[in-house]
Amino acid sequence: MNLTITKEQIIAGLQAVQNVVSTRTTLPILSNVLLRAEHGKVEFTATDLDVTVACKVEAKVTQSGATTLPVKKLFGIVRELNGEIEIETDEKNLTSIRSGGSFFKIHGLGADEFPPLPKFKDDKKVAISQEALKGMLKKTSFAVSTDESRYVLNGIFISLKDGKMTLVATDGRRLALVDEEVELSESSTGEFIVPAKAVNELNRLLQDKGNVELKFGENQASFALTDEKGESVLLITKLIEGNYPNYRQVIPGEAKERIALGREELVQALRRAEIMTSDKANSVRLSFGKNVLTITANSPEVGEARETMAVNYKGNELAIAFNPRYLIDPLNALSEDEIFIELIDELSPGVVKINGPFLYVVMPMRLN
Repeated sequence: MNLTITKEQIIAGLQAVQNVVSTRTTLPILSNVLLRAEHGKVEFTATDLDVTVACKVEAKVTQSGATTLPVKKLFGIVRELNGEIEIETDEKNLTSIRSGGSFFKIHGLGADEFPPLPKFKDDKKVAISQEALKGMLKKTSFAVSTDESRYVLNGIFISLKDGKMTLVATDGRRLALVDEEVELSESSTGEFIVPAKAVNELNRLLQDKGNVELKFGENQASFALTDEKGESVLLITKLIEGNYPNYRQVIPGEAKERIALGREELVQALRRAEIMTSDKANSVRLSFGKNVLTITANSPEVGEARETMAVNYKGNELAIAFNPRYLIDPLNALSEDEIFIELIDELSPGVVKINGPFLYVVMPMRLN
């Protein structure tokens, strides 16, 4: 293998893939990045056997071929170089790296030792813009559970049916749901759970422009990201096995009160009130009176906070308590100026909505 590549291109390729490389692995090949050079492109691939990321960048390839190199060492070298970088690998996987007056030799492992990528059928797929998927993940991923004993909740549930792509995340105390209209063929309907690690990588890799082609099989899914310049990143992930709980049954029925609130004003008031909560008393009380919302936090060992906001509210007096973080998270993930809180009573879940396909359910806490 022999190629010349700019510092910008090799850094872009390595930065896209190196996050998934595990530092604590018993298999040496998993600490390496696979370089495959052909047709004027170099593809970098890294995997931890659960999530695989591959990124293609442009290079001048004089001899096509493939090798694997320790990703941390390679990144450390190229980050310190300037200008064009020449990479040459011999048949023993010894790679020379030259740039200006700098020269390195680095021992690699054969490309044939690297785990092969799975193949996906062409009928189980859906296309969506990167911007739309990025927005959907932002509005749901904060609600993914980190409790490993309920492993089916450690990811985002994706449902493809009735011309819609629906994403759901819940940790048992709150639930975020968003959907987007997509073109679906009969064969491309299905549902599956994408694990948190892959979701975090997608959050990092998705751009505001370009498209995503999502393919899925029995136990794996792939996300092929392409931008306007034709640059491409592929993420392949194992799926979480198991049945996702019936999330529809936790969405409350008809609300008694629907209150419009300014998102930014509410999130700032909640942040200030949250300062006066503690591990033992981690709730804020929302009291709705005539045209006023009073937010109070009170913890015996810390002190108290009180915030008032003018709101358009004509209903009966109503008080309900929530963990402030569980309201701040969705408000931070939204960009709309106005949100709606729907309430039934102090014991029923509250619902946050916007003028759009988003819904967030949060369990109340006991009023002090």
